[in-house]
Amino acid sequence: MKMKKLIAALSMVSMLAVAVTGCGSSKDTSADASSDANADTKTEQSGSEWDSSNDITIVSREDGSGTRGAFIELFGIEEKNGDEKIDMTTEEAQITNSTSVMLTTVADNEYAIGYVSLGSLDDSVKAVKIDGAEATAENVKSGTYKVSRPFNIAVKEGLDNEVAKDFINFIMSEEGQSVVEENHYIAIDDVKPFEGTSPSGKAVIGGSSSVSPVMEKLIEAYNKLNPGAELELQTTDSTTGMTSAVDGSYDIGMASRELKDTELSEGLQATVIATDGIAVIMNKNSSVDNLSSEQVKSIYTGEALTWDEVIE
Repeated sequence: MKMKKLIAALSMVSMLAVAVTGCGSSKDTSADASSDANADTKTEQSGSEWDSSNDITIVSREDGSGTRGAFIELFGIEEKNGDEKIDMTTEEAQITNSTSVMLTTVADNEYAIGYVSLGSLDDSVKAVKIDGAEATAENVKSGTYKVSRPFNIAVKEGLDNEVAKDFINFIMSEEGQSVVEENHYIAIDDVKPFEGTSPSGKAVIGGSSSVSPVMEKLIEAYNKLNPGAELELQTTDSTTGMTSAVDGSYDIGMASRELKDTELSEGLQATVIATDGIAVIMNKNSSVDNLSSEQVKSIYTGEALTWDEVIE
């Protein structure tokens, strides 16, 4: 009997020992799982951080774009070969054919860099400082932000379209220039109140996609004063704007740059309707907030390939 009791006691002790060991294993497994979960969270957080070792995605505009022409000139991304200027933009650059596509492309890529008209800038991307100056209309006007260019319209000498002429008078009036200023561009000084003649008929305006947004606002404002006029806006590029003004396809051509000597020699008369900055843009997740002019040049000529080559 005593032996049976001893065996039973020993069995009980063994069962308790196993139970205690099992509880200990369960506790350790739970702690390990918690530790692994924390590690995974840290890995995910680390993965979401902007990494300067990544390649730079360079985004540029198409040939013929006035914004591209002004950009490469202002940042020295061109070389002179006699009277010819050679665009040195790297062949690795992605090419976009409009301001809206440029904004979307940069907004969708954390390591992208691009450029747009300051007046077209929206909150889908961020504009970086250039040489320490913020890209604002006030800084363009004061000369602190030096990356700027004129917005031009051009007509063929001897223009006889009364609607086009009246519309140009509106653009260059106090009322027209207030529209320019309201849309974050630099207005022309010393303008007078509009004195229109309210002609009826149609005029075609076309060219630069950078000038197009403010031109659309100018057309809306003019139509309120002269509903009998039909103004058709075609958004293409600066070069097309000038060639189409020469051949008569457009009554008014738009260019987001100075006119070339060859264009002026073909009988075009240019008028500056506003001054615009060019904003260098990056994805909002980027850690880069300030670039020098030389850094921008090194990126667009392909000298710098990764972000840590630029910012470190």
